Amino acid sequence: MRDNASCTGYILRTRTKYGGCALDRRLIFLLNVAQRRVQRFVAARAPTGGVTPVQSGLLFVLGKRDGVLMGEAGAALDLGMPGISGLAERMVEAGLIDKRADPDDGRAWRLWLTPAGRKALARAKAGAAELNARLMEGFSDAEIDIVARWLASLQVKFPRGDDA
Repeated sequence: MRDNASCTGYILRTRTKYGGCALDRRLIFLLNVAQRRVQRFVAARAPTGGVTPVQSGLLFVLGKRDGVLMGEAGAALDLGMPGISGLAERMVEAGLIDKRADPDDGRAWRLWLTPAGRKALARAKAGAAELNARLMEGFSDAEIDIVARWLASLQVKFPRGDDA
């Protein structure tokens, strides 16, 4: 068992042990710090002229369902209409997607990948696979399943727009 002084980066607050160190169970703090660090890591490795993480998200949505309604794409990314509209406009300007009126409902818009968008999607998939591998390093499949289940449960416990 390690000496607690050697457990840098952890605040010793519980009896839960990991590698001899007591783990910090301030989940809100840990979740926020982890999110910021992953975002900084991703941003630092984004190629010049590359796509942002949120743009990658839209590419992933369109990679599974090209021609999706703009509102459905926004819902998949947890964005409201102003957010998805701005994102779509920036991606149209970058030549990554096309935005076309829905033939059945002139008020609705559908989003389509361009050839440049398909290339960017392939790069984004490779980058996401590398990042996911790094995130899962040192954990068993069973442990990752628990983490994934916990993170997914947060979407149910705190639905979009729920201020309660």
